[in-house]
Amino acid sequence: MAKPDIQQVKQRFGIIGNAPLLNRAIDIALQVAPTDMSVLVTGESGVGKENFPQIIHQYSHRKHGTYIAVNCGSIPEGTIDSELFGHEKGSFTGATGERKGYFEVANGGTLFLDEVGELPLSTQARLLRVLETGEFIKVGSSKVEKTDVRVVAATNMNMVDAVNEGRFREDLYYRLNTVPVPIPPLRDRKEDIPLIFRKFASDCAEKYRMPAITLTEEAKIVLQNYRWPGNIRQLKNITEQISVIEREREITADILRTYLPANEVGIVPVSQIKNDDQRLFNSEREILYQVLFDMRKDMTDLKKVVQEMIAGKIPTTEFKKDDPLYPSIVVSDKEPTSSSLIKYPEDAAVVLPVADAHDVEVSDYEEQNLSLEEVEKEMIRKALERHGGKRKNAAEDLKISERTLYRKIKEYNLD
Repeated sequence: MAKPDIQQVKQRFGIIGNAPLLNRAIDIALQVAPTDMSVLVTGESGVGKENFPQIIHQYSHRKHGTYIAVNCGSIPEGTIDSELFGHEKGSFTGATGERKGYFEVANGGTLFLDEVGELPLSTQARLLRVLETGEFIKVGSSKVEKTDVRVVAATNMNMVDAVNEGRFREDLYYRLNTVPVPIPPLRDRKEDIPLIFRKFASDCAEKYRMPAITLTEEAKIVLQNYRWPGNIRQLKNITEQISVIEREREITADILRTYLPANEVGIVPVSQIKNDDQRLFNSEREILYQVLFDMRKDMTDLKKVVQEMIAGKIPTTEFKKDDPLYPSIVVSDKEPTSSSLIKYPEDAAVVLPVADAHDVEVSDYEEQNLSLEEVEKEMIRKALERHGGKRKNAAEDLKISERTLYRKIKEYNLD
């Protein structure tokens, strides 16, 4: 079969742009399409990864077979195995009948696993077996089933970090990543941004029956120099906002800047923010908790230092005026009194009276730090209580997905 022209592919799938990195990604997809090799499409959220599995399917010998796209991040952890591999009647509560999974339904076709990095580890083991042997077992069954499915996966996650942190199986990563197809972010396709803007403006004008907006030359420069953390999805939203809200059809740079937020959520992905201990955070809420706990830990450490000074465990330190640490706390060698155990240099700005050492107990300074997991567990427990055990409502209250809540409930034994 002759290799199709890249421009024809773009027209067929509505892909706009001529950036070299974009053309390279399409070329890789076309080259790998006639094979049965596994493909991993990578790229930031909003770059249009969903187009490439369709390109691979349509230009393969499986194009007349079934094509199924599955968002792995939207399926609860407790039902993901059933969705992918099927289940037998009575295999779990609510299994009132036998169900075919996607691997069985898509036999002879292509299965697109979007957000594959969200799969739980147990499901990853099942997926690896299907990829290597073409065999799977339904939930609640002992019979080995056969399937012939081409798997194309996609993720916006840094898979190398996920593997190093134990959140994704290394063997599965290399099995999926037989042929990588990296999709460039919009900021690396600056020459394409005005073209995409014009297309979205035209579509919006046709949809709402209004004249299409245009950009001045200065506005085009502003548009191209913006970082676009939300990529094509964000560009489309802003184009539609301007089309509907602005009365003037020619958009200047000043008007455009009012629609380009300076502190966009995606500028620094939360999933990539780490502290000094290289801990990975999954939400802004967890970052806030950790900051509060670190502050409390610092206060507790400070109290312990003061207690040790009171108990005489820290030796007396003398400071001179030219010392870089002056003025600092000076512990007296003399017997402690009720009025002054901790002494400052004479011209220090602050003098703090301290109680007698005999009146201070160690327990006053020892506080137990709550871990992030303990606070998270307590919040989940209270949310479930508030909503009478209804997980959907509790998840909305906690601003997390039902699947994440289900996983946390299992992890903390809150059933």
